[in-house]
This record gives sequence, C-alpha cells and structure tokens, in this order.
Amino acid sequence: MSVNGIAEIDITTNSFLGAGAIVALAVVLGLVFALRTRVGRFSRLGRSVVVLVTTALVLLGTGAAINAHFDYFRTFGDVMGLPPSDEVELAALLSRTERPDRGVVTTTALPGKRSGFVGRPGTIYVPPAWFARPRPELPVVVLLHGTPGTPQDWLDGGQAAATADAYALAHDGVAPILVMPDVNGSIDGDSECVDGPGGKVETYLTVDVPGFVEQVFHTAPPGRGWAVAGLSEGGSCSLMLALRHPDLFATFGDYAGLAGPRAGDTNADTDSAVAQLFGGSQQAFAAHEPADLLAARRFPQLGGWFEVGDADSEPAAAVGTLVPAARRAGISTCEVVVPGGGHTFAVFSQAFSDSLPWMAGRIGAGPPVACPPAQHDGG
Repeated sequence: MSVNGIAEIDITTNSFLGAGAIVALAVVLGLVFALRTRVGRFSRLGRSVVVLVTTALVLLGTGAAINAHFDYFRTFGDVMGLPPSDEVELAALLSRTERPDRGVVTTTALPGKRSGFVGRPGTIYVPPAWFARPRPELPVVVLLHGTPGTPQDWLDGGQAAATADAYALAHDGVAPILVMPDVNGSIDGDSECVDGPGGKVETYLTVDVPGFVEQVFHTAPPGRGWAVAGLSEGGSCSLMLALRHPDLFATFGDYAGLAGPRAGDTNADTDSAVAQLFGGSQQAFAAHEPADLLAARRFPQLGGWFEVGDADSEPAAAVGTLVPAARRAGISTCEVVVPGGGHTFAVFSQAFSDSLPWMAGRIGAGPPVACPPAQHDGG
C-alpha cells in the first residue's frame, strides 16, 4: 500500500478499532511468551517491559476510542498533520489555468492589516468553477472553528472540502469558496470573535479577511453573496457577526454554539464573559449578545440555520431560545436537531453537509432550497 493509501485509512470505524484491539492483544501475548525465562517465570526486566508496553497500548486505545467518539481525526493523514492531497501553495493556485475535477485547497496568511490581529494561517477552498477565465465572482462561506481548535479542523473532522466537492459535482463545478480563518491566535485561545483581550478579532473577521479574500480571489463582494458559519465557539460567533454585520453576511450557520459570547461552557455564566471579554462593560456585552440584538430590531433580509445534537445540553438549550427569537425578528430560520447527537465532529460535519445546499441557494451558488419541511419556519 502506498503512503497516500495509508494516510487515507479511516481510523474511526468499529472495524479499525476492533482490529487495533486484536493487534494490541497479540503484541502483549507475544511479549509474554518472548520474555519468559526458561523456568517459566518473568525476570524483573521482563515484567517491567510488559507493564510499560501494556500501559502504552491501553493509553493509545483509549485515545483512539475518544477520537472516534468525537470524530475529530478521521484518517492517519489527519493524525500526522499531512496536508490534503489537493492542497497547493497560493502562488501555484493563482497561476493555475486548467480546471481540476474537484476543488483545490490552499493555506495562506490572512493579514490583519486593520485589526493588528496575528492569526495562524487560514485555509481556503476553491471549487472547480473558480478556474474559469475570466474568474467568476463566486459567493463565499466563512467557516469558523471552535476552541481548542484550528482552521484545519474544518478540513479534518469537519470534512468541509469533501462536502463542497460533492455539492460542486452536482452543480457543474460550482460551489461557494470556503474561507477558514483563525479566530483565536492559538490552539487554546478563546476570543469569542470580539475585539477584546485576545485581539481585535471582530475587526479581523469583518474587515481584514473579507478585504483580502475579495481582492485575491475576485469573489462576490461581501453582502448577499457571503455567509458565515461555525462550530461550537464558531457557531455563536457566526450568529453574533451576522446580527452585528448584516451588510456583510446575509446568511449564517450556527452549529452547536452557545447563546452568545461566553468565557465558560454554560449559557448562564454571563458574568465571566462581561469581565473577561468586555472589560467589565455590561453595555459592550449587550451589544454582542444575540438575544439582545434580536430583541432590538428586525432582520428581514437575514437567513440562519441552527443545528445541534439533542444530547448536547447547553447548545441545545441555546437553540431552543434563539430559534423563536430569530423568527420573531423576521429571520428566515431553519432548525435541525440531531437525535442522540453530542458535541462532536460527527454533528458538526453533518450540520455543514445539511445546510450547504440551503446556504448556497441563498448566496447565489445554486438553486434555492427550502429548510427541512418538518422544521421550516415558512420564511
């Protein structure tokens, strides 16, 4: 098997986990037989080796099971941090003339010229239709990761490129450009996408990133042709950004986000958010709190997709409050609740796959698509 073939092996399936358990048992039994003394006893060194190897295999197996539950790293290539086979340098992407069979991914710095925010490199997906000459002004979906996390999460556990490729295949190569910027500056940062102690991230996402993307990729201008969506922290960020900047984002996707910017993991803990994100200003917090924004005005041109697992208690509670408020504010609102779904990449990736045709229809990358009929708001 080639290196690429090994890199593409799915490590989240029950068959892989079962095979791994069998191999681990075989390794331990092999050590037991190999290290026994002639009188049938272990030496002290032999016992130590068996204990160490067994412990390492148990830890490895536990990590594999946890990873499979959250559906984060899907393949060996993801674990090893290998770039996707279709990833190229930005310069090579911009100079390419032939149209590929599927979309192409590039990783590049997204400069924070206005904000001063120093983000990690962002990831951008362009569909096959983008390679036409002259360049078509394609719509854009900005995808925001969570914490802990990186922009690459959307390609690994989120399967965003594969989902966009499937959409493009059914639409003559046309799909939105996907822009996956950094929102935290580090693996464990938590900016909540506001201009706060973590940097001017809201300015970065609403000024710097759109400006760079439109200039370099000749996209549709921000507005009706742009959507913002995200998972976990990125979900609440997307809702907040769309409500505060409906002139930039006409559509949003909130996948298992909390009720708004939070420094902790619960909807009710607003005190820590006020203190840690907004310098103690209740007024600044209210200006970013979706419930307050939805109560203050109407958004008849805005569309939003909420998706959450019913076993994901805090985000599910947030959706239960935000969806009625969004509908009262005139937002064309879709709601999907995944039975048994937790706070996992299985739910996040499904949410993007579920919502992409609807978002693409709203922003001009495909025909209009209705919300799921049983949960359609009629907007």
